[in-house]
Amino acid sequence: MKKLVVLTGAGISAESGVATFRDANGLWEGYDVMEVATPEGWRKNPALVLDFYNQRRKNAHSVQPNPAHLALAELEQDFDVRIITQNVDDLHERAGSSNVLHLHGKLFESRSTLDPTLVYPIKGWELNKGEKCERGSQLRPNIVWFGEPVPMMEKAIEHTLEADIFLVVGTSLVVYPAAGLVDYVSHEVPVFVVDPNLPSMRAHSTLHQYEEKASTGMMKIAQLLKTKYK
Repeated sequence: MKKLVVLTGAGISAESGVATFRDANGLWEGYDVMEVATPEGWRKNPALVLDFYNQRRKNAHSVQPNPAHLALAELEQDFDVRIITQNVDDLHERAGSSNVLHLHGKLFESRSTLDPTLVYPIKGWELNKGEKCERGSQLRPNIVWFGEPVPMMEKAIEHTLEADIFLVVGTSLVVYPAAGLVDYVSHEVPVFVVDPNLPSMRAHSTLHQYEEKASTGMMKIAQLLKTKYK
């Protein structure tokens, strides 16, 4: 069974109604990203950061996986699918994908501010000030903020190096280090890209580009993969 490695970004979740910030001049539903998605913002106003992610969780509970998520899950019938996502929501898992690596953390998890190895599931949608880890420190969202290291990057590179087919869905390829994953794809590996605004890509002998939204593009790619690449 061929290994299909998929890098997904905000575009795939946007179709389900998950808010993104890059189309709004650095604002995320009225919030300055630097105030709610950086260690400095957390130190300055933890209550604001907690409220921001509480609202993101509340929104995430109200949305559903779209046809692009479902198409990726269905491809597990024919391929060894490994999804590397820049998204923090759980829509891939809810669609049925069983191998999802979250580069930027998970919205429905919290972690200790004292010991990052202490991670806890969030039941419901609220994480509040005063909720502490077993060592007595305030819990924060288990999100990789701007300026923080990306601990899952090494595993993502490992998957990419092993890919027989590489697929990019709904990402502008401007956020690093995630965007750099395409540079680890072997030159002979087929690469498929779907996005309404196609990102700049290095020359590749087997590059297939679909200038459309994730859901419609993924339906076409899934059919092509099943008929020609199994």
